[in-house]
Parts: sequence; C-alpha cells; structure tokens
Amino acid sequence: MAQKPNIPKGTRDFSAEEMAKRNYIFDTIRSVFALYGFQQIETPAMETLNTLMGKYGEEGDKLLFKVLNSGDYLQKVSDEELMQRQTLKLASRLCEKGLRYDLTVPFARYVVMHREELQMPFKRYQIQPVWRADRPQKGRYREFYQCDADVVGSDSLLNEVELMQIVDTVFTRFGINVQIKINNRKILTGLAEVIGEAEKIVDITVAIDKLDKIGLDNVNEELRTAGISEAAIEKLQPIIALTGSNDEKLKVIAEVLAESEIGLKGVEETTIILDTLKQVGLKNEIQLDLTLARGLNYYTGAIFEVKALDTPMGSITGGGRYDNLTGIFGMPGLSGVGISFGADRIFDVLNTLNLYPEDAVAGTQLLFINFGEKETAYCMPIAAKARMAGVRTELYPDSAKMKKQMSYANAKHIAYVALAGENEMNEGMVTLKNMLTGEQKMVTPEEMIKEIAGYEQ
Repeated sequence: MAQKPNIPKGTRDFSAEEMAKRNYIFDTIRSVFALYGFQQIETPAMETLNTLMGKYGEEGDKLLFKVLNSGDYLQKVSDEELMQRQTLKLASRLCEKGLRYDLTVPFARYVVMHREELQMPFKRYQIQPVWRADRPQKGRYREFYQCDADVVGSDSLLNEVELMQIVDTVFTRFGINVQIKINNRKILTGLAEVIGEAEKIVDITVAIDKLDKIGLDNVNEELRTAGISEAAIEKLQPIIALTGSNDEKLKVIAEVLAESEIGLKGVEETTIILDTLKQVGLKNEIQLDLTLARGLNYYTGAIFEVKALDTPMGSITGGGRYDNLTGIFGMPGLSGVGISFGADRIFDVLNTLNLYPEDAVAGTQLLFINFGEKETAYCMPIAAKARMAGVRTELYPDSAKMKKQMSYANAKHIAYVALAGENEMNEGMVTLKNMLTGEQKMVTPEEMIKEIAGYEQ
C-alpha cells in the first residue's frame, strides 16, 4: 500500500473556502494601502545569506531556512570539515541562499539596490509569505504571510498619523472592534535614563513588553534577573501602572522625564501624533500604553500595536518608526516607519466572530444542468452571456444523472440552477431554479441574468 503523502510540519493547505476568506483579507488590506498612495512591490522568496545573516540576532539566524547550493554542494568541503560537524560553519559553505525570514530586511535590500529609481518618500506595501524554522505550535507556523506597509525617506510624523488611519480603516472595513496602542521608544529610553539604568534599556523593554502575558510580579522578577536595581524597579512601578486619559498620561510622563532630553522628545512626538489624530477622528480607540515596547530593537520612535476587543487574541497588527533601515547595507540615515498586519491572526478573529460578508466567500452563482450534446450546445452561448454580465457560471461537464448534478450544486452552495430541455429550447427559454427557496420558473436568458445579477446586489 502506497504511503499517504503529507506536508512539512508548520505548513498548511488551504481549502477553496479558506482561500476565499484569505483573499478577502488580502484584498481589503491591499485596497486600503492603495487608497493612501502605497505601491506594491515583491521580492524573491530566496535571498542570499549575506543579506539575511546577522540581521535578526543569534536566535534569528538559527531560524533561517537555508537552501543547499545546486549541483555538487560538497565539492569544496573537505572530509575533515565534515567530520568536525560544525553545523553553522558547514552551512556557510554549503548554502549561499535562504528563505526570507521577514519582509523588512528584503525591503531594506531593495531600497539600497534601487535607490536611484525610487521617488522619495517611497511608500511601498508587500503581501507575501515568509519562513521561519521555528517549533510549530498553535498559532505559530513555519510558513505564514505578512502584510507590510512602510514609508521611507521621510521624518514627518504625518506618516505615523496616516498609518494609524490605515489601521483604523482596515479594521472598520472588517467590522473588528480594536484598540490601537501607541508608545515611543524615546520615552522608554528616557525612563531608563531617569531611573539610572540607561545601559539596560533592552532588558527593561523586553521585560515590560511581557506585562500582559506574565503579570507585574513576573515582570519585576525578570527585571531583577537582568540586574536592574531594586531602586530602579521601584521607580518604574508608578509608570507601569499609570492610568487616565492619553493627555493625563502625557502630562505625568513629561514631569517624570523632565531631565531627559530624549524622553521629552518622545513625549513631544507622541503628543503631535495623538493631537493630529483627534482632528481627523478615528472610529477605534487609540490608547497611550507606556508598557508597550515591541520586541524588535531597531524601533527608534513611535511604536504601535493593535488588539481585537471582542475575542482573546495576541497582537494582530504592529509596527513603528526606525531611523536606520538601510544602514545594515551601507546606506545610513534613511528613516522610515511601517506597520505589519497579521493576516493569519486576522483570519482567526474573523472566523471566531463570523464577520465574513456573504459575497466574500461566494463561489459559483449559476449552474447549467447537462442533459446531453444538443442541450449543451444550446446552453453554452447563454452561459457565455451570463459570464459577460458578471454572473459566475458553470456548465456541468458530464451528462450525469440529475441527482448527481443537483448534489454538486448543493455541495458548492450554488444559488441558482438552470435547466434547458426540449420545451425550453423550442421556446428560447430556460427553467431557473432557486436552490435556496426551491422555486422554479421558465424565463428568458435575459430575465435569468437580470434576476441573478439583481440577487447578488
């Protein structure tokens, strides 16, 4: 007996219905990106390891899927090197390419390579899969999609405002109630300064960013483990627990950071963003959250995170400002700001809340029953007219039993079935059956098309 095929762990097949839902997500996000002047680019699934290595830290490098060189990849490796079994060293000799880990580093490479062709500021978006050799678990896959939008070549805070409007518009279109959280890495840097632990900024941000997941006591324990003094931890407590309106929080934090130039700069930037958003108006709440840190340490200014309010789920969108995206490739000083929508988590939220519109997952609208060659020849031109009118139409390919063809229509949730036998052909008509109500009537092809097109409206 042949072995049943399978797929690699951490990857998934998507059914026709699931793809319809995913395309609804991608199309909605894509249309909003375009609405704000963003242009789509794509980069290869594979990048050179020179591009990828050293950009994600030591742990990230271990999670890169490396691609063996073509041909005799062992040709330049000695038996002695093979016997030493030094995996990372061998990988550098056997592999010149790897699957992309995210869309940000390839984007940075793209900007550097195409700098002379790009109009700055450059507003790009990408919707493509990425790969990570992570341990698969619920909600974490080895292959998944990212939906990124970035503006590079501009320091203006209007870019941050616009990205928040994009977030608000996307989730309003989805019908998902969200809370948009905002903070600024400069504020966090200032906090580290005023509590006397400036050199521990990374440890502090990594710890407080886990507040929602592990709670205050565990955050404090993690801070102690990182070598943060008890006095410094004590000074952090009122900031971590700060409540009130955004304006009230900004007022308190400005007083706390009075001696920190970079901290006050963060307060100023956040105030401008929030005040401007008040003028344009958002449908979803935006909240200043001083515990928001974001894991990636290349953020240098505003940082964002979005959470669904009506179902438990982690962050479904995140991003922020970075001052040196292209510096890793020898082009320093190019500032940018970006966001990334978590398509897979949005998919789960929409499923949980049953928020997909009917037409988003609709397939075929009209099926012509196949009674034989003569009837098929009659139906083909009518089916062509229906398609020209925008009606999604199928003609059953075989003259199978009526029950089988009707079962096919039911299984695919096709709303209408058209039948044309000798009587219909003699009168230039078709019998149209509404599969939802069971009603059927004889109509002209034009009446049929008008009814189905009107039904979809």
